[in-house]
Amino acid sequence: MSASVIFPGVYRVQGDERELIATVNLTPGRNVYGEQLLSVEGIEYRLWSPFRSKLGAAIEKGLKALSLNPGNSVLYLGVASGTTCSHISDIVGVEGHIWAVDFAPRSMRDFITNVVHYRKNLSPILGDARRPDNYASMVPEVDIIYADVAQPDQADIVLKNTGYFLKPGGKIMLAIKSRSVDVTRPPSEIYLEQKEILEQAFKVDEMLELDPFEKAHAFITATYLN
Repeated sequence: MSASVIFPGVYRVQGDERELIATVNLTPGRNVYGEQLLSVEGIEYRLWSPFRSKLGAAIEKGLKALSLNPGNSVLYLGVASGTTCSHISDIVGVEGHIWAVDFAPRSMRDFITNVVHYRKNLSPILGDARRPDNYASMVPEVDIIYADVAQPDQADIVLKNTGYFLKPGGKIMLAIKSRSVDVTRPPSEIYLEQKEILEQAFKVDEMLELDPFEKAHAFITATYLN
């Protein structure tokens, strides 16, 4: 068994039958969502399911560049129970930090109990991503905004938060759920519409459709032009 670097903090681990993406476990011996833990040359890796994470799906679909690096500061919008956030936590490591926002009390409780309690680089925020003014005092300027908000105004939510928190030249990653915008229109039309909204303030670097891992989803990475 062997591991090779794809991006800083992200690896391909050669399993018994195929290569799998993984991150180095920040909390050895503990998993988050039932993912397998594998030890390679004394290092413990957490396998990263592309069926449970839009970022994992984007990597499997051939994402060319990952904006994340060890030590980065991240604002995560729509953290839910923390599956993807836990892998980002592994990547940014102890020198980085993630401020994680969600409006659902039950999801936030599960996130705190199962993830935040064991990871010191996470700050949970119960709040509405449409109202960044409500948590502006809790979050500094960040290197990256990651957004996975199943709302009709997904790109607009990113723009609102950008004005408060994103550093000049910072990066965003947006998982677009087309059915949350309009179930009656073709997903490809929704993706282009959301991309055009982002282009008010960003240079879009990549846009990938996530099928078959996530139906009717796309993933955008972009650079802040400010």
